[in-house]
Amino acid sequence: MSFPLLTAAAALPAVGAIATAAVPAGRKTAAKWLALVVSLGTLVLAGIIAVRFEPGGDRYQLTESHSWIKDFGVRYELGVDGIAVALIALTAVLIPFIILAGWHDADPLETKSTRWRPTQGFFALILSVEAMVILSFEATDVFLFYILFEAMLIPMYFLIGGFGDRAHAGSDENAAAQRSYAAVKFLLYNLVGGLIMLAAVIGLYVVAGNFSLTEIAEARAAGDLEMSTNVERLLFLGFFFAFAVKAPLWPLHTWLPNAMGESTAPVAVLITAVVDKVGTFAMLRFCLGLFPEASKWATPVILALALISIIYGALLAVGQRDIKRLVAYASISHFGFIIMGIFAMTSQGQSGATLYMVNHGLSTAALMLVAGFLISRRGSRLIADYGGVQKVAPVLAGTFLIGGLATLSLPGLAPFVSEFLVLVGTFARYPVAGIIATFGIVLAALYTLVLYQRTMTGPVKEEVRAMPDLRPRELAVVAPLIALLIFLGFFPAPLTKIVNPAVEHTMSDVQQKDPQPEVEAAK
Repeated sequence: MSFPLLTAAAALPAVGAIATAAVPAGRKTAAKWLALVVSLGTLVLAGIIAVRFEPGGDRYQLTESHSWIKDFGVRYELGVDGIAVALIALTAVLIPFIILAGWHDADPLETKSTRWRPTQGFFALILSVEAMVILSFEATDVFLFYILFEAMLIPMYFLIGGFGDRAHAGSDENAAAQRSYAAVKFLLYNLVGGLIMLAAVIGLYVVAGNFSLTEIAEARAAGDLEMSTNVERLLFLGFFFAFAVKAPLWPLHTWLPNAMGESTAPVAVLITAVVDKVGTFAMLRFCLGLFPEASKWATPVILALALISIIYGALLAVGQRDIKRLVAYASISHFGFIIMGIFAMTSQGQSGATLYMVNHGLSTAALMLVAGFLISRRGSRLIADYGGVQKVAPVLAGTFLIGGLATLSLPGLAPFVSEFLVLVGTFARYPVAGIIATFGIVLAALYTLVLYQRTMTGPVKEEVRAMPDLRPRELAVVAPLIALLIFLGFFPAPLTKIVNPAVEHTMSDVQQKDPQPEVEAAK
């Protein structure tokens, strides 16, 4: 029996979370180092998964399958394709930086109580989220995926509500109330989506007789799966609704600005760069894989919603006065590009969407974490409270600029490649949608450059005059992310080599081929 590598990649952070939570109250530094070492160990396992994965091999590799709930045909069934490998790698790369960036975020909560261990709890919750996200990317049993899809809400709820942002101008009571509101809103929105998905999961079992993604696909290919058009559409809508909430897609997005605004910067990155990717990943794996005809049927409406997300999110980002809410609305716009690429039903669009998931995770992490360092120094999230930072903290300002330029997809940085592919893939089949989406690029340049101008340039405000530059720990967080953005901007081949074969399988699921160009290239 081969080593269960996929299980190990999720089990290590899960066990690490338990061990971190069990560290004695007076050993908070030990808890931090334990969490960091566990996250680095998980990164090593993710690297081994990427190395052992063969892009030209079977669709699902490193598979594991064990009976779980025999009476209902539920199995502990794992397998990864190229898209899952890329997102597992993204998750494993970001978690160590999230832990380092949040090194002191739970410290102010320390009390004299010997039983209350907020630092241990904070890092244990982060590791538990990592475990569930990685396992959700690996799950090929629909019921197993659903359990993980819902379970990750619990630690995220406590991370938002119990360890929220403290950069508030109001009272501590008011800040706590806002954190509680954001956490409850996050939980309720996602629980409603999950309950609708549960009904669809049950319906799928009634129709298919099992929850195995591979068995259902084989039955469909052999013509043994009887699913009427109306049933397929209803089941698709149940799955898609839950994924659209998680993604988040307009008009189901309103929980995200509250959740990111009231969270610490590392937790905000965990939300939008890691957890939300489960929603867009699931659209590719489950919506297109299980319900190909319904996916094509719903495409015009979904593309319209994605376009609204792109323009609406960017417009609201332009008008924001709060730094973190600006990044949140920018993310809504970026998720619109991802979803548009998925449902453009072209290989360029879907490859671009997958790359966008990875590159958006890196760029948002770079921008938000530097913004968090900035906010922690000044104690305010308001853009108007800053000015002239580049004169007193040039390294902080420089890294903030690079993170912002990546967010607007500047050529030479990783997000440009993915956004270009999404637009090309969309334009090939839906030229009007591709043209409208380009306005999102213009707006991205506007909100990014205005943010930088208002915070970093101009006269130095008295409140930021003594602001220190980035410290070694903070540089250790930001520098590797910027290096990755530059490397993947000039050399995306390591990702495309893994992702493209998986996209071909997805295109085969929906029985779509790329449109032929109207004018052939000259020979």
